[in-house]
Amino acid sequence: MDWINLAAATLRISAPLLLAGMAGLLSYQVGLINIALEGLMLAGAFAGVALGYELGSTWLGVGGAVITGAALGAAFAFAVVTMRANLIVAGLALNTFAVGGTAYLMKIIYDQSGTFTPEGLSKLPLVHIPLVEDMPGLGDILSGHSPLVYLSWVLVPLTSIFLYRAVVGGHIRAVGEFPDAAETAGISVKAMQYLALILGGALCGLAGAYLSLGNLALFRERMTNDRGFIALAAVYFAAARPKWTAVACLVFGFFEALQVRLQLRDTFLPNEFLNMMPYLMVVVALVLISVRKEWRKGW
Repeated sequence: MDWINLAAATLRISAPLLLAGMAGLLSYQVGLINIALEGLMLAGAFAGVALGYELGSTWLGVGGAVITGAALGAAFAFAVVTMRANLIVAGLALNTFAVGGTAYLMKIIYDQSGTFTPEGLSKLPLVHIPLVEDMPGLGDILSGHSPLVYLSWVLVPLTSIFLYRAVVGGHIRAVGEFPDAAETAGISVKAMQYLALILGGALCGLAGAYLSLGNLALFRERMTNDRGFIALAAVYFAAARPKWTAVACLVFGFFEALQVRLQLRDTFLPNEFLNMMPYLMVVVALVLISVRKEWRKGW
C-alpha cells in the first residue's frame, strides 16, 4: 500500500471533519449539542457552488457558504435559545430541511437532479509550499492541498486560543459549565449561546464549501455523507478539547481514506465491511466514551 498517498488523503478527508468538529466543540462549550452540523455543512456546500457559479468566483462561493452557514446557525439559535425548541428535534429538522431544500433548489433553479456540475466554475487552487514540496515523501504529504485543508488545521490552535485565552472564550466556557453563576456575574447566557452557534454555523459552511469546491467543483445530493455526525462523535470522544478533537478527526479521516484504498485492492474483506469502517470507528469511539465515564464513576 502507498502509505504516502494514504497520509495525504487522510489530511484531505480530515479537513471538513476538523471544521465541523470545531463547530460542534463551540456549541458543546455553551452546553448545547449541535445535531445540525450535518445540515449546516450540506447547506454550505450547495451555497458555495450556487453562489460561486452565479457570481463567477470560487472564492466568493466560499464566502457565500460561510455566510449561509452563519445565517442558518443564527436561525437554529433563535429556535433553541429564544423560542426554547427541543434541541434534538430542531437539529434534526434543520438536517431534513437542508437535504430536501438543497435538492429542491437544485431542481427548480438549475433543472438538475442528483449532481450539479456548473460550467466555468473551477475548484480552489492547490497550495504548494516552497521547500517543503521538494522534500521526499514529506512534500507529497504536506504540500499540494486545497487552502481550506491548511486553514482547517490553523483553526484548531486558534479555537483553543479563543476558548482558553480570550475573554469571550472564557465567558463561553463559563456559560457551559455554570450558567447560573455566569448570569450572576453579568454574562449573557443567551448572547454566548447565539455567538457559539453562529460561529459554528460559519465553520460548517466552510466545511461544506470544502466538500463542493475544495477538490471538485460540484454539488451532489447528500454529499456530506454523515460527516457532521462523525464530527460530533469526535467532539464527544475528545471531551470537547480542541487538540484531542483534531486527533479524533484525523483518526476517523484515516479510516475513511483506508477503506477507499482497500476497495481498490484485492482483499478478503467484503466491500460492505470496508464501507462501514469509518462508521464502525465512530461506534467504537462512543463505546470507549461510555466505558471511560463508568470507570471514572468507580466501576
